[in-house]
Amino acid sequence: MDREKSDNSCSRDMPADATPSEIDIRAQLARILSSTEFSVPERIRQFLLCIVSETLAGRSERIKAYSVAVEVFGRDTNLDIQNDPVVRIEAGRLRRALERYYLLSGNADPILIEIPKGGYVPRFHQRENRLKNGEAAPQPEPLRKRSFGRLADALRPHSWLVASLVATAVIGVTSLVRLETPSPPAASATVSAQPEEPSLIVKPFVNLSKSPDVDIYVAGLGEELLSQLARFKELTVFGRETSVAVLPGASAAEIRQQFGNRYVLEGGVRMVEGKLRVTSRVLDGETSAIIWSGTYDADPRANDIADIQLTIASKVATAVAQPYGIIFSAPPRPVQARGAQSLEAYRCSYRFYNYRTVLDQAAHAETRACLEQVTARYPEHATGWAMLSYLYLDEDRFQLNRRPGSPQPAERARDAAERAVRIDPENVRALQALMTVLYFGKEPAEALRVGSRALALNPNDTELLGEFGSRVAQAGDWARGAALIEEAMVRNPGHSGYYVGLLALAAYMQGDDARAADLIRRANLRGFSIYHFVAALIFARIGLETETAQSRAEFLKLRPRFFEDFDGELGKRNFNARDRAIIIRGAIQAGFPVQTRFAAGAE
Repeated sequence: MDREKSDNSCSRDMPADATPSEIDIRAQLARILSSTEFSVPERIRQFLLCIVSETLAGRSERIKAYSVAVEVFGRDTNLDIQNDPVVRIEAGRLRRALERYYLLSGNADPILIEIPKGGYVPRFHQRENRLKNGEAAPQPEPLRKRSFGRLADALRPHSWLVASLVATAVIGVTSLVRLETPSPPAASATVSAQPEEPSLIVKPFVNLSKSPDVDIYVAGLGEELLSQLARFKELTVFGRETSVAVLPGASAAEIRQQFGNRYVLEGGVRMVEGKLRVTSRVLDGETSAIIWSGTYDADPRANDIADIQLTIASKVATAVAQPYGIIFSAPPRPVQARGAQSLEAYRCSYRFYNYRTVLDQAAHAETRACLEQVTARYPEHATGWAMLSYLYLDEDRFQLNRRPGSPQPAERARDAAERAVRIDPENVRALQALMTVLYFGKEPAEALRVGSRALALNPNDTELLGEFGSRVAQAGDWARGAALIEEAMVRNPGHSGYYVGLLALAAYMQGDDARAADLIRRANLRGFSIYHFVAALIFARIGLETETAQSRAEFLKLRPRFFEDFDGELGKRNFNARDRAIIIRGAIQAGFPVQTRFAAGAE
């Protein structure tokens, strides 16, 4: 991007009464950059300066991730922007820094500079005009939508008193909408728009060192934890106002009795010989049992405060709230009469993730019926529709309990996924379902675009990461897809065996037969038909005739008509010509009844 000025301005794209002048915008930019509250690294200051200048010069169309990465952050011109998240990460930090600035010293500034999510082109608003037209002054969005960022970013290392005051101010000003309120809602004769979900309260972390410097980490870590946990839509996270209302010495059972939550997350921070140690644990409010604990170390001399808080909070949130994690690994128990009907949604979530680990007929039928009941009772439950989309899709792609008649399973799957996204456009499970439906609907490019958007919303969701990696692999990039799946498995030891099977296929497609054989034995999906197909391919290539025959027989028993439309089965999975040829040759070698035209094409 050149820095040459132009008479063009992005103001032509905005309503006249909402657009401040270029002079006023540049004055506001200078005000932000000179403020001590806008405490960010120089690269982020340059980022803001660059995108504002380019927009004012009428070149907003050039503000893309690639150009910013190269010209602001100094990345090589040959970079693969899909695999380099620098711009997305730094844009998030910039948005949080601007939010913090306008919440604190900039709360009376006349001009608002905002960076909308999903892009990097700034928007400019004149606050005075908004108020003159009778509109309310902009307020912070709920934690479901955005985070105020890390409090300590704006603080100097030893300003512990300021940190405490800022934290108090944020708590006082912020009012969360999506997160639960302390007192339970009154009973209603009408059906609630949202079912009850597993719920969690985050107790304020404790300064175990009694050192004032540690207060900075305690305040910032609590803020970041709430932000990270709220991204997981299957979990209800009580807000800050509830957290601060919890008495320091209250037990998990006492907290549950007061607020009605199921789980409590608590922890402490200590500084020992200049190094930071964070301990955390989750307790079941019904039994007071500790169901998970973790310890995390960091060196403040080697990492800045913001990175430490983000890294630790992400690890804790992933361990606690992700699918197949500690909360969804145990079946729910009906502990209160008021939640008896609503609790069925929680049971459906548990059944869904259990089904994803086995992928068999019985689990599919049970889970589909459960989710259909939940979505009928709670038609605005986006996560329920997203999960149901998978069940409908699996009727087609895996031939599980396929219902005859119209609409076809793929149509029902797409309708359910699109409905989920309409209800909640930032629901990661909804976007994941839409990605998968689009992929099997022969729209792989659009599917991967939707998947990338979902990952940007919650990079800690390992279920999403594994599914996205699966789609990348099947689209032909087996190495990258396998790497993404492996990352998901490392970060979530309770992963679905489905992903182990896909890793086995990825190894087979890349010619690593020994690894493929090891992985397919570990997948253990005996009720899943495609598992036996992949196993037969692998065993045939390494010459294990008995294992090949067993896998072939099991697959043909589960999918006797699969090879009647072998071409269609390969087509819906979007295999490219090279990969199709490998799979066809493998099927012939494994002794499957591949029709002559496929055999000829594989030669």
